Amino acid sequence: MDGESIRRFEQWGYPLNNKRNKQENMNKIGLDYNTTREKLVLPEYGREIQQMVDYCVELEDRKERQRCAESIIKIMDRMFPENRGLENHEQKLWDHLAIMSNFQLDIDYPFDVSNAAKIAKKPETVEYPNLRIPVRHYGAMLFEIFEKLKHMEPGKERDELVKLTANQMHRNLMQWSHGSCDEQKVAADLARFTDGKIKLDLKHFVFEKVKETPARSNNNNNKKKK
Repeated sequence: MDGESIRRFEQWGYPLNNKRNKQENMNKIGLDYNTTREKLVLPEYGREIQQMVDYCVELEDRKERQRCAESIIKIMDRMFPENRGLENHEQKLWDHLAIMSNFQLDIDYPFDVSNAAKIAKKPETVEYPNLRIPVRHYGAMLFEIFEKLKHMEPGKERDELVKLTANQMHRNLMQWSHGSCDEQKVAADLARFTDGKIKLDLKHFVFEKVKETPARSNNNNNKKKK
């Protein structure tokens, strides 16, 4: 931070880098843990910049507020010098200042910060469908395929999907049961979850071979022994 900015903040009464004041405050309220502090609006600027912005908002004199805001922008700019060559760099700094002040900072902005509200707006929570599946090892996607198979007409397309589905069920069971798999169970489950619409003929259906990968922990142990 440059000397001019420090002098201005000290003139406004802001206790900048004052270890004595910090220690006195900690003695009054106890240890100052980050977990007990208010969540930062833009964490990349740190808590001290946020406190400066809060302090700036409370300044009664508009000219002093303006000078204070401009000093904060200079400090923010020095924090990320690598961004100076980026497009709309200054615009973003003033947008961020407006966001950190919760749009309460009454000054003459050199840029239009009305679009900053879009940056500050939290994205809407994506709601995932709460699907109840009878067995977890097959997963929700396979149960969606089971539903599709129920309504498909017999033909090459359905036969191909049955083949893909049965082999995926086979792989899932292999992983779930640590390498062992009952093909009869795959056929029974496929018929069960498609309401009897799909019946796998194990006399003619050939499952794809599943390659077993050696456990990583065993390899590590062998290396240690060597």
